[in-house]
Amino acid sequence: MKYISTRGAAPALGFEDVVLTGLATDGGLYVPETLPEFSHAEIASWAGLGYRDLAFKVISPFVAGAIPDADLKRIIDSSYDTFRHQAIAPLVQTGHNEWVLELFQGPTLAFKDFALQFLGNLLDYILAKRQQKVVVLGATSGDTGSAAIEGCRRCENVDIFILHPYQRVSEVQRRQMTSVLEPNVHNIALQGNFDDCQNLVKASFSDQSFLPAGRQLVAVNSINWARIMAQIVYYFYAGLALGAPHRPVAFSVPTGNFGDIFAGYLAKRMGLPIDQLVIATNSNDILHRCISSNDHTKKPLQHSLSPSMDIMVSSNFERMLFDLYDRDGAQINSLMNEFKNSGALHLAPAALDKARALFSSYRLSDEETVAVIKDVYENTEYLLDPHTAIGVQAARKTRRDTSTPMICLATAHPAKFPEAVKQAVAEGDPALPHHMRDLLARDERYQVLANDLSSLKSFISSNIRA
Repeated sequence: MKYISTRGAAPALGFEDVVLTGLATDGGLYVPETLPEFSHAEIASWAGLGYRDLAFKVISPFVAGAIPDADLKRIIDSSYDTFRHQAIAPLVQTGHNEWVLELFQGPTLAFKDFALQFLGNLLDYILAKRQQKVVVLGATSGDTGSAAIEGCRRCENVDIFILHPYQRVSEVQRRQMTSVLEPNVHNIALQGNFDDCQNLVKASFSDQSFLPAGRQLVAVNSINWARIMAQIVYYFYAGLALGAPHRPVAFSVPTGNFGDIFAGYLAKRMGLPIDQLVIATNSNDILHRCISSNDHTKKPLQHSLSPSMDIMVSSNFERMLFDLYDRDGAQINSLMNEFKNSGALHLAPAALDKARALFSSYRLSDEETVAVIKDVYENTEYLLDPHTAIGVQAARKTRRDTSTPMICLATAHPAKFPEAVKQAVAEGDPALPHHMRDLLARDERYQVLANDLSSLKSFISSNIRA
């Protein structure tokens, strides 16, 4: 299978090159040239498969011979051996035909583990085969960083640098990153917000001349296609558990960077009968405004109780635009340049109609988020993290058909966000799982840097191992 850029001017690449490349040379994001489609009968035959076996069925067409089947199975198996729950992605019922898909059973308690444990093992395999060393560079609003570090901390051929916004992630999120002291792991606290972190990462990718000869940057943010690919699996897993493909299902997805819900859109196109996809946002609501009122305008970032969604610009939305504009790379290039220059983007009527046919959307304030956590806990004794609470309420407000199972993606463990939980539930701090009970006492190591590209490049170049 070949992969093409959303902006149409970069060369098509094979799977391994796409994993290592991240952004295309024309500034676009890579997507499959064609998307695999599964028949009703084929999907039905997967009922009862364990998560690992299902992942192999869903992922293998995207790899298309780049990795032998036996090796791919080993990579998948080792990626999910670190998860605490045997089901990998268990479902919990919270209301009539309303379900929470627990995506926080991995080693860092967030949905990012599904993709980044896989990506770490995939990089190890590809780099060992190529006898190559790389520099992983990523930005995090909270969860991506710890999951990426956990996935790469033992990779002999990887030096990893993760930027997080200084003093703007929760203490648990920060310590999950900064208490990993392996010599190949470097945490950078940037004096700015998440979008500043993301902008420096993109600028570094566009000019990699600061790296030693023979090294290249590799992305772990959701611009990396392998992450999107791995996330498609749990949509099929949850759908099959609740009766698909013999009945439709619906999903509500708390999203900031659009990667997670884009995976759901791909699952729908691949044959999973998804009746409704709900975009759930906090006060940083550019995606909700785009769908509801065609207002994709950059606004000042608001810091919230759901910090992993505190994002002004959703990078993966470009992949969606590519499909909404009939895969016309030249049009996407023009749109993205317009957005870069003016901070505003308005969809053409035909593209907007397509988007509204595919997605519902809803926005919650912090006060509403706390109220949902409290309501669900009082009625079910089930504790939601603030991001998941936004997904649950967005589902309840936009749901079209109560006979269709609604699956709300639980993107993080509530212990990662004690401030929001304490406002909602009188019992106090939610407990960390036993393997993390000493987290707040562990030693930390990180570097505070100014929001400056030259400072970042200098730090990276001076800390790459020989």
